[in-house]
Amino acid sequence: MTDPTERADSSGVRDMATKDTGGGQQKSTRSTEEVEEQAQEAQASEDLKERQEKLSDDVDSVLDEIDDVLEENAEDFVRSFVQKGGE
Repeated sequence: MTDPTERADSSGVRDMATKDTGGGQQKSTRSTEEVEEQAQEAQASEDLKERQEKLSDDVDSVLDEIDDVLEENAEDFVRSFVQKGGE
């Protein structure tokens, strides 16, 4: 055995000794950060959906108002056309 971190078993196979790097807490912290980031993204997505629904409702109401005005103008146009044609 040339390397002190290697161990040989009875079959002559050498295994590297495992070494704890103390990275367990970092992984836990990283996982917590990922969870917080996902929660923020979910909140942003929810806010975006609410905003989109509000804008959609606003657009629908404006389109309804335009439709009403066009219907009134169409009726006036037809009446004036019939009067001119009937003269």
